[in-house]
Amino acid sequence: MKFISLFSGAMGLDLGLEQCGFEPVICVENNSSAVETIKANRPKIKVFSESVIDFSVNTLDTLGIKKEDIELVAGGPPCQAFSVFGKRLGLNDVRGQMTFEFLRVVKEVQPKIFLMENVRGLLSMPLIPRKNAPKEIDNEYLKKGSLLKTLISDFNKIGYSVDCYVVNSVNYGAPQVRERVLLIGNKFGLESKFPKPRYSNRKQDKLPCFKTLGDIIGPDSGFVDPCPEVLNFSPRKLKYLSMIPEGGNWRSLPVDIQKESMGKSWYLKGGRSAYWRKLSFDFPSPTVVTMPNHAGTSMCHPTKLRAITIGEAAAIQEFPRDWEFKGTTSEKFKQIGNAVPVRLGVVAGEVIKNLINDIKSLSKKNVPPIREGFEIIKIRPHVRTRTFWKNGKAFSGTTSYYDKSTNGEEKESRQMRLPL
Repeated sequence: MKFISLFSGAMGLDLGLEQCGFEPVICVENNSSAVETIKANRPKIKVFSESVIDFSVNTLDTLGIKKEDIELVAGGPPCQAFSVFGKRLGLNDVRGQMTFEFLRVVKEVQPKIFLMENVRGLLSMPLIPRKNAPKEIDNEYLKKGSLLKTLISDFNKIGYSVDCYVVNSVNYGAPQVRERVLLIGNKFGLESKFPKPRYSNRKQDKLPCFKTLGDIIGPDSGFVDPCPEVLNFSPRKLKYLSMIPEGGNWRSLPVDIQKESMGKSWYLKGGRSAYWRKLSFDFPSPTVVTMPNHAGTSMCHPTKLRAITIGEAAAIQEFPRDWEFKGTTSEKFKQIGNAVPVRLGVVAGEVIKNLINDIKSLSKKNVPPIREGFEIIKIRPHVRTRTFWKNGKAFSGTTSYYDKSTNGEEKESRQMRLPL
C-alpha cells in the first residue's frame, strides 16, 4: 500500500504507517536537517526537498511514480501557527497556509484516503484572526473553528468524507501524554472507526496502566542512550531546578524563590505546570517539546540535573533505537519535538488499513454518498496524570490525579497499578 508523505520531518508518522504495511514512495520535506535524517535512515526513498507549494502531480510523473498507485496521502502540516502555546497566527502565518496546500495535493492526486495530523489548537482557530481582519470581512470567517469548518467543507467539495478525531497517544501505549487532532478522509462515503483507549490510569476503565517514563528510560528499563547530546539549561536555570524534587515543579519552591525565579510569569493565571518541571519515572512523560531547556516548558531529567537528551526524547517518541538524527543538537530536538509519536502512526495506520478493506468490499452500486460536514469525536484526549497543587498544598510528581484517600483528598502515592 503506497503513500505520499507530506511534511515528513523525522518520519515519526511514516514509521508508524510502515508498521501497518504502508510504503512511502516519496517524502516531501524542505527542512535540510530533516531531509538528511530521512536520507540517512531510508536511503532508497525518494525525497522532494523543496516546499510543498512546489510539489504537484507533475512531480510524481517526473519521478516515475503513478498517481493511480497512491492509496494514501499522509502528513502533519506545520502546526505552530495553530498551537495554543504559540501566537495563533493561523492563515496569517505561512505555516498555517500549509493546511490548504495539503488539500491541494489531495485534490491533484485523488488517493482513496488521506490522513492529516495537527494540534488541538486547530479546532478553535478562526479562518482569519479578528485582530488583522478587514472591516468588510464576513463575520463567519472570524469565528472560532471556522478554519477547520472551511477546510473540511473544501474536502467535501473534492469528494471526500471526513472524520475528525481528538486523541491522546498515551491512551494507546505511548509513554507520553500528547494530544492531537487527526482528520481521516475517504472518497467512498465510509466512516472510519478509531479505537477506544487501550490503556488508562482510572480504575473504572479496567485497562492496563499507562506506560511510564521509567518503563522507557528508567534505571530498570535497560535503556542505553544512543545519542546523549543535551540542549541544557543555563547555570541560572540549573540553580533553581536543583531545588526541585523529582517529579516536582515551581510549586515545590518557597514563595519568595518562586517570585525571584519566575518574574512576571509568577503573576499569570493558569497552572503553569511545566515551569521548573522535573520529570517523574512513575508517570508518562509530558509532551516532548522542541526546546526542553526553556524554564516554562522544562523537561529536566528526574534524577540528573540536566535536560533530557536527544536519545531520551527519541525514545519517548518511540523512534527505533538506531534511528539517526542529523543536524545540530537544536535541529535534532526540533525534529523530535515536532514529530508525530510513532505509536499514534501505528494506531492511525490500523484504522486506515481497516478502511481500505471496507472499500475493497464495496461494489460500484453500493458506494455511499459523500458525508458532508463533520463531527468532532473526542476519545479521552485530555488526560490528567498527576497533581502538583491542591487545597493550598504543593505535591511533587509522585501524586496521582486519581489516587484519593477516603476523605476525598489527594494522598502521596505513585501512579496506580491497575489490574489487567
